[in-house]
Amino acid sequence: MGSLGDTAVANGRSDSTGVSVTGSLSNTLVANSHADSTELSVNGVHSAVMHRSLHHEPLLAVSAKGHYLHLSNGQKVYDATGGAAVACLGGDNARVTKALVNQLTEGVSYCHSLFFATEAAEQLASHLIQSTNHKMARAFFTSSGSEAVEAALKMARQYHLEKNPPEPQRIHFIGRKQSYHGTTLGALGAGGHRARRAIYEPMLSDNSTFVSPCFAYRGKAWPEESDSAYVSRLEEEIEAEFQRVGPGKVAAFIAEPIVGAALGCVPSVAGYFEAVRRICNKHGALLILDEIMCGSGRVGPRPSARYPKPLHAWQDPSVGIVPDLMTMGKGLGGGFQPIAAMLANNRVVEVLSKGTGSFSHGQTYQAHPLACRAALEVQRIIQEDDLVSNVRAQGKLLGRLLQDKLSKHPHVGNIRGQGLFWGIEFVEDKETGSPFDPARNVAMEIHELGMQSPFNISLYPGTGTTDGVKGDHILIAPAYNIKAEDVHMIVETTASIINAFFGTARQGE
Repeated sequence: MGSLGDTAVANGRSDSTGVSVTGSLSNTLVANSHADSTELSVNGVHSAVMHRSLHHEPLLAVSAKGHYLHLSNGQKVYDATGGAAVACLGGDNARVTKALVNQLTEGVSYCHSLFFATEAAEQLASHLIQSTNHKMARAFFTSSGSEAVEAALKMARQYHLEKNPPEPQRIHFIGRKQSYHGTTLGALGAGGHRARRAIYEPMLSDNSTFVSPCFAYRGKAWPEESDSAYVSRLEEEIEAEFQRVGPGKVAAFIAEPIVGAALGCVPSVAGYFEAVRRICNKHGALLILDEIMCGSGRVGPRPSARYPKPLHAWQDPSVGIVPDLMTMGKGLGGGFQPIAAMLANNRVVEVLSKGTGSFSHGQTYQAHPLACRAALEVQRIIQEDDLVSNVRAQGKLLGRLLQDKLSKHPHVGNIRGQGLFWGIEFVEDKETGSPFDPARNVAMEIHELGMQSPFNISLYPGTGTTDGVKGDHILIAPAYNIKAEDVHMIVETTASIINAFFGTARQGE
């Protein structure tokens, strides 16, 4: 049997979750194996790991240096998305490594949060609360974004039970279509991405419903509808959903300030979240902002008199409100350790402090000392090196170059984003905006082409852009410390990949 790359290329594509690239992972691993039953075999690629695809094994990443991943086949791939918008400092960092070693050798590697606190968790929480200008009051640390959303949903429920008078009937959550808040059953149930929900639908809570996203490219009545008219229409839709459910039954509204993987870096229209805040306040519901992908400096929020050194997406003037609960992840720890967080504002914490005095939720690895120490060092580096300013500067350049290079491409429908968080949406017909047939697997195949020589770059593919099933886009979300030459290279390479892909596609039609 040939190499994985040869097999995948011969097949023409991987499945919807696989990544097919040239190389020989099987030979590399078998050479290092001890021939036990858990190793890969040359005769039938077979791993003991439950990879994203059971049909194709991904190439082995052997090291990460700067913005590059070094693979087992000798390839050096530029990671233009930080994995899933995670590696905000790149693949390696001496300061973070030293901090982790110190935590292991001089601190504690693990202790149960039910019985003990650690300096790492205390300092990280203090740092994050200060970054919100003390609009948030307490931080709860988990190991993944899905877990952070679960915590936020539970906190919203407990808040309504403990306030005076209590409102136990508030068990309903309103989210947005084509949203994604995580993969656990609670988080998946609060998200509106049809394809990701599909097979688990019978298991999901029926206490969540969904309204339209704030997605100007596909949601506006072009060209006559103004931003303010569009916001008013969305506000009416949200109000109508509150009334349909029963305003006194809604626990919270949940949304991403800038939608990430599900829609491809879609910012809200100015005034939208102020409208959402008005409705939540009017009906006594909490507002949860999911910043797992777009937060921690990723979108380069602009400074203002209120937030001169902003970190969070909601601190950008275009959002203009303060959430009751927020979630963080990905860029929080930069991929050096698995960590995410749920932050609660003063109003929520005050209700609990006057009630039971505790959050009825906990996990074994909650506030893990190593994870907290890694995240603390990442956040200190972002602050001390003023990387959010670099995100704004390089993000502005990235957006301009993408528009210059690709906005007129016949299969590029829309380019949008903010900071170092940009999406490119592909369409079959530019005039009508009609998406490609999902069977064509456009976004994944563009990613796969980019992974091959001579491009050697990783772009993040996404689907369901149009309606949760149809629609293709890619994300570009590089590290915060990139330079202008990196931006130029990313755009030139991305444009070359897109031109090559659609040129080949047209020839084959």
